Amino acid sequence: MVDKEKDEMVVTPWEVKGKVDYERLIKEFGTQPITEELLQKIAKHTDKLHLQLRRQLFFSHRDLDVLLNLYDKGIKFVLYTGRGPSGPVHIGHLIPWIFTKHLQEKFKTRIYFQMTDDEKFLVEDELKLEQTRKFGRENALDLIALGFEPEDTFIIFDVEDIDLLYDISLEVAKRITYSTAKATFGFQDSTNIGWIFWPAIQAVPCFIHAKLTGENVPALIPAAIDQDPYWRVTRDIAQKLGYYKPAQIHCRLLPGLGGGGKMSSSEPETTIFTTDKSEAVKRKIWNAFTGGKETAAEQKKIGAEPNICTIFQYYYFLFEERDEKLSEREKKCRNGEILCGECKMDLAERVNGFLAEHQKRREKARNIVEKFHIKR
Repeated sequence: MVDKEKDEMVVTPWEVKGKVDYERLIKEFGTQPITEELLQKIAKHTDKLHLQLRRQLFFSHRDLDVLLNLYDKGIKFVLYTGRGPSGPVHIGHLIPWIFTKHLQEKFKTRIYFQMTDDEKFLVEDELKLEQTRKFGRENALDLIALGFEPEDTFIIFDVEDIDLLYDISLEVAKRITYSTAKATFGFQDSTNIGWIFWPAIQAVPCFIHAKLTGENVPALIPAAIDQDPYWRVTRDIAQKLGYYKPAQIHCRLLPGLGGGGKMSSSEPETTIFTTDKSEAVKRKIWNAFTGGKETAAEQKKIGAEPNICTIFQYYYFLFEERDEKLSEREKKCRNGEILCGECKMDLAERVNGFLAEHQKRREKARNIVEKFHIKR
């Protein structure tokens, strides 16, 4: 029997559950699919398409075409993304950050990265403010470990930097009615008033470049699709404030190892954190949900289903750069030529190799994190 409640899709900035239907989200959120024509326009500036574009991990956008047309006319843009620091970073968080770094390198631009320690305090009842601020500092190490450079990477810690954000957030808040916010975010009578105001703060990095430099340019936001509601209301008021509408490019959500929904810190046994030890990674991957059959004999006979396998998704999202090798693995899986145990062992080795290097760079980042703090 199908558990309809478990399979029901819920996608909000604070909760994702059930099987995510991305085609449905495009229609419901009113975004645009990334077309082949748009991919070719991107490739004109990046030489070749990044893995996350080739495999349609980034699949949807708002005004990316407009942004690129402006860029062709000589109007540069900045990048903006961020992190809600409610715990340690996991591999799913790294997906859009890796792509953001690619865009930064290819378009030679700066990035504003917002650590929303205030939001997580307001939204998560069990978290104290000192905890979210500490998580923000720790999470920044994972961003730096990916190879970002302090010259063009500006991390905003909301609580510490609220003096820099507050004037623009007031201008934003004054132009968004409670009716609009309630309809967009689903606020209830029980929602605390800090949470209701907070979307105005998240809008600020879209416009802060003009305040810091005097240069009014558009922002491009690479982020997971669940964060889209924030930018809908921001786009509505941007031109009223004299700014460009921020453009967006949306990515899919890396599933947890339990199958269904996105990888979530609230389910640690189905989540691979960047700080996990080797044995923990092996255990989590070995216990992962796959598309395999009940017995090896059955799988060899009729094959498995990579389309529902979380292990295969990890190869697809990050751990197999070569498209031909990915296709070969998929074919062998469907034909029963490879068993789940083999894929799991290989993936565990790849993940642990990646994390070993990441963790080294992460520790080194402790010595330079202040260099990335936003410059006044």
